Amino acid sequence: MSNLYERLGGENAVNAAVELFYRKVLADGRIARFFEGVDMDQQIAKQKSFLTMAFGGPNNYSGLDMRNAHKRLVEKGLNDSHVDAVLEDLSSTLRQLGVAEKEVKEVEALANSVRNDVLNR
Repeated sequence: MSNLYERLGGENAVNAAVELFYRKVLADGRIARFFEGVDMDQQIAKQKSFLTMAFGGPNNYSGLDMRNAHKRLVEKGLNDSHVDAVLEDLSSTLRQLGVAEKEVKEVEALANSVRNDVLNR
């Protein structure tokens, strides 16, 4: 059976999803403030390589682990409600791109599995 990366549509699909996802995030009043002053081109590139790896594609991710990557945001007040908002934006992005519900649920579970690391708990 093919891995999640292949079932989602590979590199082009991940790239399209990340681009659309960040448009949603930056327009989301619940979480946009966490991206103030962030180089979004760099952020998008890092997210593409991270999700490619997380979904079972080629591992070219060289960024920080989840705790260190989000530590500064936790200090700015990042909490479960913000993680929920990110997951909602991610799920709606995937559905908008025509991803099947089975894969949407798989991505949600994967994202939820790092919640405690993201929130430094």
